[in-house]
Amino acid sequence: MAVTYDLLVIGAGPGGYTAAIKAAQLGLKTAVVEKDKLGGTCLNRGCIPTKALLHASSQFAMMQRCDEFGVSVEGMAFDFKKMQQYKKKAVKSYRRGVEEQFEKLGIELIHGKAVIRRDCHVEVYTDSGKEYLQAKNIIIATGAQARMPDIPGINLAGVYTSDQLLGAGSWKFDRIAIVGGGVIGVEMATIFSSLCSKVTIIEQGSQLLGPMDQDVARALEKELKEKGISVYCDTTVSEIVERSDGLVCRVVRDGKEQDIAAGQVLMAIGRTPYMEGLLGEDVEFEMEQGRLLVNDRFMTSVPGIYAIGDVVADIQLAHVAAAQGTFVVENIAGRPHTIQLSVVPNGMYARLPVVPSCIYTDPEIATVGLTEEAARANGMRVVCGKYSMGDNGKSIISHERGGFIHLVFDAYSKILVGAQIVCPRATDMIGEMATAIAAGLTAGQLMMAMRAHPTYSEGIGMAIEDAMR
Repeated sequence: MAVTYDLLVIGAGPGGYTAAIKAAQLGLKTAVVEKDKLGGTCLNRGCIPTKALLHASSQFAMMQRCDEFGVSVEGMAFDFKKMQQYKKKAVKSYRRGVEEQFEKLGIELIHGKAVIRRDCHVEVYTDSGKEYLQAKNIIIATGAQARMPDIPGINLAGVYTSDQLLGAGSWKFDRIAIVGGGVIGVEMATIFSSLCSKVTIIEQGSQLLGPMDQDVARALEKELKEKGISVYCDTTVSEIVERSDGLVCRVVRDGKEQDIAAGQVLMAIGRTPYMEGLLGEDVEFEMEQGRLLVNDRFMTSVPGIYAIGDVVADIQLAHVAAAQGTFVVENIAGRPHTIQLSVVPNGMYARLPVVPSCIYTDPEIATVGLTEEAARANGMRVVCGKYSMGDNGKSIISHERGGFIHLVFDAYSKILVGAQIVCPRATDMIGEMATAIAAGLTAGQLMMAMRAHPTYSEGIGMAIEDAMR
């Protein structure tokens, strides 16, 4: 006989475990099915391990220029194996925190492969056999997997996905080519460049970071090149060839073939929804371009079954999946929503996104809301304020003088509709801007709060003043 739950979550990544925790807090009998480790890709093979290695590699990079601060270090070196141990410790600590939440709230975690059947029944294949579950509601949160292009040489030894690269046990990356100039590609480039690897980024599009603000993309490319990273945009990889001294990416640029040598190659061209074996033959879901179609409540074409995160979203971010999970659970429980997904409260900008996007390069990049170009393309009249961080006191002290803060305001109401920040701590500072957009704050209201001196956030005040002038 099938065990029945109020909510069954399939996938224990940020979207899945956040939804489960919220459901249990609201009194719903909840279970989570996960075929791998609690935390999903983000915790185990994505966000957390990447940021741990970024932090470790940045410490080494900082020590290489410590002489300018009057600090001398002899015999400086890095131990990649120990860096990996530090990364694993960070992952384990974070995962234990989620496990404790599950235990405290009585959430049942079932390790196995789920198959959805009709009438909200689920078969789970575990090490000990098959279990039968039933739920009043199901949330699909199975995430995504690395996309691999169909090109000759893609299966050669030495060609990695980001998951595989993060799990490497020894250092063999003195020369690496990264195919893809999106978030994963530029963050990986930052890690390996900080560890003195010769890094080349190959991007098919006209700029790094795809649809992001052009000024931000140009600033990033400039910073990467200053660090010795080679950047090839408008370049397509046609083949990967193995030679005695490593691999070669054969590329096409400006209509001409060119060879780019690399010891290893990282494929970082994005991720595709993962639903392998999930849907039984007796259920049928509406899909589009490999994604599950959902309505404005994230319900699929099958009543009672919802989908969140990378299996439905164009924006594949952990905090987006978590926000969607909270939204769905509050809807199921009939509770008021505590999170705003896409509009400001006064409804003036019905399609205004309030999703912060953070990139942990050096310097950091963080954006939220509309860019100036997007606002004008949507017929909005805007005024913008910009401040160069080269004159910021904290930037001068830290010798991190690159970057800028760019704010976009509606020309009539002076309400903030977008922000792009390129500087140290940008990923922390963007929270203030996201809150301001969600609350519909004006330039005048934002100026009411003092910002401490010396801090990077003083630049926000300077950018607001520039817009008000």
